[in-house]
Amino acid sequence: MCLVVADVIGRDFLNSPITGVAEFSARSVASIVFLQLAAAVCSGRMTRSDFLLNLIGKRSPAAVTALDVFNALVGAALFAALAAMAWPEFRNSWASNEFYGVQGVYSVPAWPFRGLIIAGSAAAALCYVLTIPGILRQHGKTGPVDDPLGGGA
Repeated sequence: MCLVVADVIGRDFLNSPITGVAEFSARSVASIVFLQLAAAVCSGRMTRSDFLLNLIGKRSPAAVTALDVFNALVGAALFAALAAMAWPEFRNSWASNEFYGVQGVYSVPAWPFRGLIIAGSAAAALCYVLTIPGILRQHGKTGPVDDPLGGGA
């Protein structure tokens, strides 16, 4: 963060940016997002609209449970598919020794960033699968689910 601020100051006021900060920051943002996915899923903080679920829940809590399980299965499938689709890119990046940046000025290997996308996606898929027993245990109980994994509450 300090490096980015220093780069902005150097770029805007001194006309002298820090080499490589823009390239590294661009790759790091995606990595940070994918590393946080599993924590968001396990803590029940993945973005979703529950307006429709609240309306359905007033009439049929079983339907909400079924939709929650369906959501978890679809989420697991999507993130597993994303990890599988990113695997060949990671393998090629590793084998070809791919780098980001300008050769001789600043370069960083591409494979760690691609690997973090795979690891984050696989962990999110696993967390979605692990939330299903907690969803089923919460069936019929009123109020928000405090622990999507079903360990507490």
